[in-house]
This record gives sequence, C-alpha cells and structure tokens, in this order.
Amino acid sequence: MMLEIDHLTKVFPVRGKGFFGKRSGFTALKDVTLNVAKGESFGLVGESGSGKTTLTRCILGLETVTSGRILYEGTDLASLSPAAMRHMRSRIQIVFQDPYASLNPRMTVHDIVAEPMEIHADVFGLDARQRTARVEELLALVGLGAQHLFRYPHEFSGGQRQRIGIARALAVNPEFLILDEPTSALDVSVQAQVLNLLHELQGRLGLTYFFISHDLGVIRYICDRVALIYRGEIVEEGACDAIFENPQSDYARMLLAAMPEPDPDRSPFRATPDNEEANDHNSVDA
Repeated sequence: MMLEIDHLTKVFPVRGKGFFGKRSGFTALKDVTLNVAKGESFGLVGESGSGKTTLTRCILGLETVTSGRILYEGTDLASLSPAAMRHMRSRIQIVFQDPYASLNPRMTVHDIVAEPMEIHADVFGLDARQRTARVEELLALVGLGAQHLFRYPHEFSGGQRQRIGIARALAVNPEFLILDEPTSALDVSVQAQVLNLLHELQGRLGLTYFFISHDLGVIRYICDRVALIYRGEIVEEGACDAIFENPQSDYARMLLAAMPEPDPDRSPFRATPDNEEANDHNSVDA
C-alpha cells in the first residue's frame, strides 16, 4: 500500500476543565483506519465538520496525531525530522478547494508554479531558465499556454485558476495528490472539465489520488474506492459501485437519498404522464 492510516485518533485540547476538574478535549478523528493503493483513486466523503480536513492536515504533518500511525510506503510520517518531512512533501502534494483563495494574488502564474521548484531546489536543482521551461510544460499539461506565464490570478476564470493550482501541485513531480474538494467552488460545466483533466493526468503520470468531497456524484465518477466518515469515524468503506448499489450503513443510505437526480426525465419535479396521473389521483383523494 502507498498510504496506510492505522487506528488514527486526533484529540484537540479544549481550554478550561470539565466536570471533576478533568481537562476536556474534542475528538476530531477516532480510530480511523484506511489504506490507499498505488495508482488508485480513493475517495473520502463526509459532511462539513466530519473530520476530512483534520485527516488531511495529519497526513501532511500539519497536525500531530494523538495516537495511531500514518505510513507512506512503509515510512511512519510522525518519525520524520522536519527536513525529512519537507522532502516528503515533494512526493505528497495538495490541490486546494478554493482557487480564488489558494493562489497569491501578488504573484504571476510563472512565480506561483515555479515556487515549489525553488523550495525543493535541493531535490531538482533547476536554474531560472530551466524552471521557466518547466512552468511552460506544466501549463501546457493542464490546458493553458505560454501567453499566461506573466498574468496574475485575477485575470483568470475559476476553472483556469484551478488548473494553475493543479500545475503548481505537479511542479515537483509528486506521486500522491490530495484533492481537497477541487471542484466544489466551480460551476457545474467547469467541474466536468476539471474532473476530466484530473482523470487524464492520472493515466498519463501514474498518480495516486486521495479525493476528498461531500459530492457523491463526483466521487463515483473519479474514484475506485470510497470511505464515508461521520463525526470522525469511518462508517463504511468499499468499492464505489458496491456502496452506491448496496449501501450497508444508514449514513450511506441517507447520503445517497440526498443526491440530486441527474436525469431530468426521472426527476420528481418534471411533469410526466405517470406523475400527472399520480397528482390527479392525489387531488381526488384529497
């Protein structure tokens, strides 16, 4: 397995003391166990506040775990020194949810995408000219061009900004991408374009995805396996098709029932002969 999360628990201390003078805490993650295989797309689905972001921060080493382990290709991330963890982050990158907030408005596209190469210069050793050539290559990879090099984020649409964010994440040749709701801030038509791009990049570059979302439709489109998290605990995990077709937990059934119907002919709000007959019948009964 590429990523192994083994009985992970994260408790945040709370100021003050609870009953009987004991110090209280908030359990954001409770005994979470997940495995992500090399080359697959693994989805994590949950409502706001379910612990998705906390788990992401623990994987990236931005939060210390209370108990349990996170192994990346057999290496316990908690055992790494700051320098070793910094090197590890060149292998594990993240694409953020909001392309409006995740790009520095005072930096050009060139500088935004080149910055990771400068931070990890000890690994890549590229000079200024080579970094610029690499930025042009990355922009072409995500569907942008050299004419965008010295523009600023405010000059782009939301979908283009997210493409820039993806190019930045790919700058240091990562193996593992955390995708933190990368399409939730985009229009529906643009979401499809970005998802198709991610699918294409995975096949071309052999990437492994850890895809975080609250949208089951997106997860079903791009992921091989999925886990559902509720109040910091994994309530169900399995192949996407199995969970969509035969959910085992009440939480999974609730999420599936809340999904919008993509087929307008099957929508309960569309007038069809069957619906009209049912409505007439109901009005007669009334």
